[in-house]
Amino acid sequence: MSQVAQLYKYNLDVFSLEKNTEDYFAENFNPFDDMNSTYWLNFHSMKNKEAIQKLCDKLCIDKLLQEDLFDENKRTRLEEYSDYVFFSIVSALPKEGLNNYDLKKERISFIIGDNYLISFQERSSDHFPTVRERIEYKRGKVRYKGPDFLLFRMLEAIIDNYTEVVQEIALNIELLDKLVLRNQRSEVLRKVEWEKRKLLDLRKIVFPMKELMGQLDRVENEMIIEDNIHYFRELKDTCLSLIDEIESQKQMLEGVANLYYAIQGQRMNEIMKVLTVTSAIFIPLTFIVGVYGMNFENMPELKWHNGYYMIWGVMIFITIVLIFIFWKRGWLRRNN
Repeated sequence: MSQVAQLYKYNLDVFSLEKNTEDYFAENFNPFDDMNSTYWLNFHSMKNKEAIQKLCDKLCIDKLLQEDLFDENKRTRLEEYSDYVFFSIVSALPKEGLNNYDLKKERISFIIGDNYLISFQERSSDHFPTVRERIEYKRGKVRYKGPDFLLFRMLEAIIDNYTEVVQEIALNIELLDKLVLRNQRSEVLRKVEWEKRKLLDLRKIVFPMKELMGQLDRVENEMIIEDNIHYFRELKDTCLSLIDEIESQKQMLEGVANLYYAIQGQRMNEIMKVLTVTSAIFIPLTFIVGVYGMNFENMPELKWHNGYYMIWGVMIFITIVLIFIFWKRGWLRRNN
């Protein structure tokens, strides 16, 4: 079933938005009708392979590259051709709460030509609301510049999403730090591992993005105007800062995990202390009971009229003395 796609056509003075099926745009999309306008065609699904291939054939896109569009396992990369530039990245979106054990991510591919940009998303998820607002309300420079600047704004929006994911994980780490002090169950440690896994996945996404920005910084292609190169250099610096922040959050997660193990060790020490004190009290009592539990006939104490009560008195006295000694040494006080 054909999905809805969006086509923005704009220049300095006007813009238009058209929503229609992928089959419709495969048949009717022609950015060369108006070379003074910029076209942005966005697909929200890769399921209609026939329509997408038909559009790519119409724009003379390489056949091998068309197959790469549908390969979800392809790594982040950039390829230059004479009439267009192709590259693909992996995006990430935040998920609220501590019960999400994976990263919400998808692969997005771009084809940029002289006056057009085509973006291919794997599913319907809005990564570019700010970009649409800039086009519709004529904010910033996007209406003044070509598709390469539009590409910069879209990549900026995706990197902003990376930042939101890191911020969400940072918030989760703060919650875990408080939770580990109240709840020492293994569930907390499992959530710590979830957040650590998301950070590792995010780093695998951001690091190739940084490399790709470096390639765009060095690209020698008419599709990327030299005056706009510095924008992509800024995105590279942002990716570097994000990688540093990811490493910082990983260290904080390790601190939370170490705190969990420290609390577990402290609880175990408290339990061992209680057992040790209890054993220390009962050892002399057990010794006395053992001595007078022997079956020798010549034991004078056995014939004492009040011997039973005297032994009880001795054992109670020993218990009180030991408890007093342990209390004076601080062994009976709970460590806060």
